[in-house]
Amino acid sequence: MRLDDPWDEAPAVGTGEPDGAGALGPDGRSGPSERRGHSAAEIYLEVQSSPAFREVRRRYRRFVIPGAAAFLLWYLAYVVAATTAHDLMAHPVVGTVNVAMVAGLGQFLTTFLLTWAYTRHARLHRDRVALELRWETQEMTRGAGR
Repeated sequence: MRLDDPWDEAPAVGTGEPDGAGALGPDGRSGPSERRGHSAAEIYLEVQSSPAFREVRRRYRRFVIPGAAAFLLWYLAYVVAATTAHDLMAHPVVGTVNVAMVAGLGQFLTTFLLTWAYTRHARLHRDRVALELRWETQEMTRGAGR
């Protein structure tokens, strides 16, 4: 696993060689001379069709689609209950705090919990593979025609 940042080695725009051509890679070798025939668009299409990219997208969809659906259902249930079940929502829970207030605060809580769960899922299941794809793409496009 690489710990250094691939973008740290790239020269700033307007410095060094144009488009990174002839630049030395982090390992000291010259740029991808074997890739000079490929454009950046071709390289990105190749990465997009790779099994690793498809796996990252699959893992993303497996979390986001059910999470978004559950949150939308919870939100719609709250709105429908607030507009149609006045007696239920006005029922006191503790003192002057009623069911509507608890459910409304629950909306905020579930937003934060869903955000936490998403970032944890990304860190544990997608970030490492995505970083490897980023490395490969950066190495492949170094010196490629734009």
